[in-house]
Amino acid sequence: MSLTLRTTLGCTEAVLDDDGNMRRFYEIADILTENFQVAFTEKEDDADGVNWNFSFGKHLLTLGYSIYNGISLFPTQMMDAKKRANKAVVELAGNLERCMLAVETARRVA
Repeated sequence: MSLTLRTTLGCTEAVLDDDGNMRRFYEIADILTENFQVAFTEKEDDADGVNWNFSFGKHLLTLGYSIYNGISLFPTQMMDAKKRANKAVVELAGNLERCMLAVETARRVA
C-alpha cells in the first residue's frame, strides 16, 4: 500500500488503495471507527461504488470506494472544499496509512 495524493476531483483526494475491494473498504472503515472515533453519518451505496461521509474535527470527509478507482478519502464538498478540509484529508490519510501498515504487519507476523 502506498498513499497517493491527487487533485483531479478539484480537491485533495488521498488514494488509500487503488486496487482495493469492498472487503478492504470495510477494513479501512473499521480502522477509522476504532482508531479515530469516526462515526459515519451518511452512507451511499450503489452498483459501482460506495461513499460514506463522516466528520473529522470540523471537516466533512468521505471514504469512497469505486470499482474503477479503488478506495480513497476526500472532502465531501469536493470542488467547494476549503483549504483546511483538504489539509485534513492529508493529515488523516497519513495517520490512517500508518495504522493500515501496522495492521498488515501484524497479519504477516501472526
